[in-house]
Amino acid sequence: MASIRQERIGHMLQKEIGAILQRDSKARFGGHFITVTSVRLSGDLGLARVNLSFMALKSLGSAEDGLAMVTADGHLIRKELAGKVAKHLRRIPTLKFHVDDTLDRYEEIDDLLKDL
Repeated sequence: MASIRQERIGHMLQKEIGAILQRDSKARFGGHFITVTSVRLSGDLGLARVNLSFMALKSLGSAEDGLAMVTADGHLIRKELAGKVAKHLRRIPTLKFHVDDTLDRYEEIDDLLKDL
C-alpha cells in the first residue's frame, strides 16, 4: 500500500511526464498519442513504474513499438523531468515504462460476459 507522499509524488510525476510526452510526441515518438495512466513509486522513491496507454492507430504501429521509442528516450525524459520537479525531490527516480493493458482486459472480460 502506497503512502500519501508516494501518491502525491506519483500524481505530480504523472502530470509532468504526460506533458513531456504530449509535447514531444510528434518529433520523438512518431506521432503516437501517449497517455500516462499511472505512476507507482517504490518505497524509497528511487524507482517509478510508469504505465502508458497508446491510442490504437494502425498507421503508427503497435503499442510495443511506441513503448520501445519511449524507453529509448527514457534518459532524456528523466533529464527533462528533473528540471521540472527538482525542487520537490532530492533524487529523481529511475523511470521504468510499461504498457497499460487494462482497457484490453476490460474489453476481453466484457466480451466473455456477453457470451453468457
